[in-house]
Amino acid sequence: MIKARNRNRKPGNESSLKDQARDELFQHIMGCDVVGCDPEHQREWFDETMQYLTGRYHELSAVEMAELRTLGERFAQPPRSAASAQANENIVVTA
Repeated sequence: MIKARNRNRKPGNESSLKDQARDELFQHIMGCDVVGCDPEHQREWFDETMQYLTGRYHELSAVEMAELRTLGERFAQPPRSAASAQANENIVVTA
């Protein structure tokens, strides 16, 4: 007897549309070598890519798309070295 493959699958395991859009954006960032490129080129790339994703995920609101872009821009930042991370920890901000 063949068991149903999705029997143990919970309804909560399905990723939301926003999660799918985020994952697709991150895949595009990695595939297009956006990390560490010139900020002007990055901005142009994000403008074009977000326009594409807005058409693809038209169910998402403008606020959700803006949040998605912010996540993508953070993801596209080059990794910080241990020395720069430690230097940033030693900076004291006073108001």
